Order: sequence, then C-alpha cells, then structure tokens
Amino acid sequence: MNPLFLGMALLQSLIAINQPLILPEFSQHGFSVHIKREDMLHPLASGNKWRKLKYNIEAFKQSGAKALLTFGGAYSNHLAAVAAWCAQENISCIGIVRGDELAHKPLNPTLEKCQQNGMQLVFVSRAEYAQKEQGKTVHELQRTHVLYLLPEGGTNALAVKGCTEILTPEDANFDAVCCAVGTGGTLAGLANSAADQHIIGFQLVKDATIPARIRTFATRENWSLVQHAAYKGYAQADAQLVAFATYVLQQTGILLDPIYTAPMLFQLVQMIRDNTWTFGTKILLIHTGGTQAIEGFNSKYARQWPSI
Repeated sequence: MNPLFLGMALLQSLIAINQPLILPEFSQHGFSVHIKREDMLHPLASGNKWRKLKYNIEAFKQSGAKALLTFGGAYSNHLAAVAAWCAQENISCIGIVRGDELAHKPLNPTLEKCQQNGMQLVFVSRAEYAQKEQGKTVHELQRTHVLYLLPEGGTNALAVKGCTEILTPEDANFDAVCCAVGTGGTLAGLANSAADQHIIGFQLVKDATIPARIRTFATRENWSLVQHAAYKGYAQADAQLVAFATYVLQQTGILLDPIYTAPMLFQLVQMIRDNTWTFGTKILLIHTGGTQAIEGFNSKYARQWPSI
C-alpha cells in the first residue's frame, strides 16, 4: 500500500530498510556501505522530519493549543512535513517563512503543497525570522491564538527522542553511522541510541551554534562533525553535485535530495578518495528524505536534478 494513504499512527510502526550502496568508489577501497531508507517512510513527512514530529504531535494534542506554529525557508522539508502530518490529523498549522519578498511572488512547489495541506503561510523579513519565537509576528499571533511552538527544523527534546528510534539492534554491526546536519537534532538522537558506533555528522550549514546545540541534547560524546573542502555550501547544488546525484541514481536506483543526503554522500566519497576518512570501513548512511524539494529545485535552476 502506498504510504501516502496510511494513517500516521500506522506509520509509527514502520522500520526503514538498510540498502547496500554499491558504488565502485567504495568497493575499490574495501568499504561496505549501506543506506537506511528513511526516505521511504512517507512521501512528504519522511525521514528525520517524520521522526522529529512523532512525539511533538503527541505533545501538541495534550497541550490544549489550537494551532501548531513553526519556521522554515522557502523550500523547507520541515514545513512540508508539518503541513502533511497536520493535514492527516486535522490540525491547524502556521508556517513562518523566511523572506517577506516571497509574499508577492507565486508560490514555489514546496510552499504550494504546504498551502494545499492547509498550512497558513506567514512571510517575514530575514531579520525578523532570525528572532524566531521572539519575533513581532509570532507575538501578535500569540495574542489571538493558543499556539504550540515548534522550532526551526523541529529540533527539540521530543524531536531528539524520535530520532533515537532510527537505529535498530541490527545496526550495531556498523563501524560508523552518518547523517547530514542542519540543526543537529538527528545527530543527537543517533548518538544517544548508538551501540559502539561513532556518529559522523556532515555539517551542511554554517552555524557556529550547532556543536553546542548537539551537546544540549546528546548524552554521549560518541560523535564528530566533518566537512570536506570540495562541498560548496548549504543549498548550493552546483553542476558537479547534480551530476553526482544522477550517477548515484543510475548506479543504485536511489534518489538523493539536493540539500542533505546528496552532499553528505558526495563528501564521503571525496574523503575516501583522499584517504582522510578515519571512522571504519563498515558505514551506515541515513537517508533523511527531502526529495519533495526536487520539484522546487528544478523550477528554480536551469540544471535539472534527477528524478524517478
């Protein structure tokens, strides 16, 4: 059955499969690499976004709040996931969107889907967006709504609790578990639930607060943040990355997203080629979903990200 038509309660019982990632770059250097297909849990509320929402939605229902309010950029996987889940649960939701200039432009595919799923979109300036819950718009909304505030990216203690459920006992056979890092919640959850593996976070956002945020939620020091010099920067999917994602799709049948999983895998390949990878040869990558952003990416850029 297509997961889109499954109730969210049933989705909570699903476990993602570990798919072998057969690339010559790995076999030639003696590496065994698998990818956990969290992206297959749900077309929109998939991967770490679904994990982060699971306990927050439960908390919302118990809070007495009348609407859920959260934050995201124009192509936010988090906003898309919140809108999809809230539509399933008949929950009112508000998305504070970075960039007040977007209010006067046609909605991109991500924001259009959010709106179709019932999310009220509120566009604010980048300066106000940086204030998050302390912004003027949020204060005004709180005067007329009883709101459940969910941080950008969904990262809070409940989100980290959800991310502890990504790994299974069978995953203890891997030397290292890798995930892309945007806000740090997924890495913290993996660190808290790992067996003896080291957790490697590929930091994709230039945010000096990420290590401290991870330490706020992680109860162990079994993790590291890395970034390869070849990576261009957050959401900077250049022609090289597009070509790499196309190559991976052709070789493995796995569709990567342009913001998180593709840059992570690209950097891992570069580190193995450079002989700078020091975290073992049996590796598990977490595919955190986000393929919903491909349509928006292809509508914005002349180069076309691959799709299935």
